[in-house]
Amino acid sequence: MKVMADMTHLRALISVSDKSGLVDLARGLHAAGVELIASGGTATALRQAGLPVQDVSDLTGFPEILGGRVKTLHPAVHGGILARQTPEHLAELAAHGLAPIDLVICNLYPFGQTVARPDVTLAEAIEQIDIGGVTLLRAAAKNQERVLVVCDPADYDVALAAVQAGAVEEALRRRLALKAFQHTASYDAAIAGWLAGVTDPFNPFPATLNLTYSRAETLRYGENPHQAAALYLPAGQPQPFEQLGGKEMSYNNWLDMDAAWGLAQEFDAPTVCIIKHTNPCGVASAASLVEAWPRALASDPVSAFGGIIALNRTADLALAEAMADLFVEVVIAPDYDEEALERFRRKKNLRILQPAALAASGLALRAIEGGLLAQTPDAQIEPAAAWQVVTQRQPGADELADLDFAWRVAKHTKSNAIVFAKELATVGVGAGQMSRVDSVYLAARRAGERSAGSVLASDAFFPFADGVEAAAAAGVTAVVQPGGSVRDADVIAACDRLGLAMCFTGARHFRH
Repeated sequence: MKVMADMTHLRALISVSDKSGLVDLARGLHAAGVELIASGGTATALRQAGLPVQDVSDLTGFPEILGGRVKTLHPAVHGGILARQTPEHLAELAAHGLAPIDLVICNLYPFGQTVARPDVTLAEAIEQIDIGGVTLLRAAAKNQERVLVVCDPADYDVALAAVQAGAVEEALRRRLALKAFQHTASYDAAIAGWLAGVTDPFNPFPATLNLTYSRAETLRYGENPHQAAALYLPAGQPQPFEQLGGKEMSYNNWLDMDAAWGLAQEFDAPTVCIIKHTNPCGVASAASLVEAWPRALASDPVSAFGGIIALNRTADLALAEAMADLFVEVVIAPDYDEEALERFRRKKNLRILQPAALAASGLALRAIEGGLLAQTPDAQIEPAAAWQVVTQRQPGADELADLDFAWRVAKHTKSNAIVFAKELATVGVGAGQMSRVDSVYLAARRAGERSAGSVLASDAFFPFADGVEAAAAAGVTAVVQPGGSVRDADVIAACDRLGLAMCFTGARHFRH
């Protein structure tokens, strides 16, 4: 279906901030007989390329004013765009000496890139709020039955081919009009979101939550094969992680990778984190990653099969060789030695990731039926120096170091979370149980004989003394927990009776 009535004399209005591919598109349009109209810097760029172009100010008979703030807001422009292909509209245009505009090629000032700068001022941000461009896109997209609108340089080729062929299919017009509305919606959401933070920086929950995400890729399936899935990223933001090798990431891979990477960032010493189904099954810190690896693996070698490995140091060849015999779905590290990367790539299915453009975390969101829950991220960790020792026995230096280690792991373990650790390595993890004492039993069973002399971290308080009694029976010598139960006194008394040291952190870290 044709979009323009007179294919022999088309007029294109071009006003772009991103000039990628501009000259090639304009040359193609000119060669196809399209009259070019452009504003400001776009017109200058086309003239420098030797192309004939009419200035918007010549079309309107009115100069750009207010330092370029007003250029295209004029009936000669918007009448030409919004006129439908009807005798009445065309006659009205002619009566006023106006003519239709058939193509609008426009993209907007880089507001998102501007406000991403940490030193951006309010005045600088305000100047990047596009007015005329948004109006052009909305007008052209509204009149999609006649006007072809292009807001993305990636669509220049398909748009030019349609013009050169002398016809524009309805499906293309609708697709590009939808893209224009998505572009302006994303733009407005970025402005509203940033201004909300500037206006009320201490309130993380605006009255209206403007979320605009662009589909980065369609995934093979969701949590289960019968579910469709896709990965979305904040509009205009680059992919936060770069894949250096292996198969495409799956929905579950992304979930597990996110859990693994967050846990690895909790530690200063070289640390290896093994994640399975978003829970840690083995974590260890040591003088090097290759020393930490076997100790992390020993925590639960059965569950580690098919796991996700996160590192907080550059992966070297020694570590890659040490990991070679275990089937791993994903490995993620801040960087890789060339030899290590080559070794990992020998496993063609191993997904190899590293952070590329990580942005500061915003609100943590979770979908529920018919809505969203929002909360600030759990970004804090309570240092051991701030804990309160509540038992008669004080933890020793080694115990305190292990308690601090276990507390950081427990923060990233699904509730009810119990972590047994010894010598800066997990030896047993109990996660996701309906009762806390069952999590203790599960962690003790996983640890076996290694629980003797270990310490325990609990993500929330013990509601009864049975949890610490079960831990003591397994050989645990010290406990860290938030405290705050109405039965704290009973739990403390049980620790004193059993010879355990116990610390209260004063903060809970549930992870549902």
